Amino acid sequence: MTRRVGLLAGLLALLLDQAAKTWALGALWPPYSEGVTVLPVLNLRLGFNTGVTFGMFRDSAAEAVWVLVILKLVIVGFLTRWLWRTGLRAEALGLGLVIGGALGNILDRVRIGAVVDFIDVHYGGWHWPTFNMADVAIVGGVTLLFLTAWRSPSTA
Repeated sequence: MTRRVGLLAGLLALLLDQAAKTWALGALWPPYSEGVTVLPVLNLRLGFNTGVTFGMFRDSAAEAVWVLVILKLVIVGFLTRWLWRTGLRAEALGLGLVIGGALGNILDRVRIGAVVDFIDVHYGGWHWPTFNMADVAIVGGVTLLFLTAWRSPSTA
């Protein structure tokens, strides 16, 4: 049952991410335009991340797409092994979200050589780096893993 929770969370995260990116590629073209204002602090604006987290190492990472893909697949393998061994549903859910999000971003790198980003959160002149639903799943999953780790073993 615990594994199913994680596998279902991963599958849903992957499917939601890929569906949202497919929509963004069709609806928000051309990339890097002003996009669509949803709220005063939220735009939908298409972009492509060839770097690592938050676009770091953009120039060198673009040339090392397959190195990033292999590294991320190794991490997904480690997380899947952890998922298979856990007995905690919250931990399995967190792992599934991270795995699904990571697979969504890996799929982008394999298909187009960059990760599709389209969620632009901003305030005043400050912008958070543009992100996607895979990133939301990863952050949510990591948060669940931290919360699970901080709980006492008798309540987890």
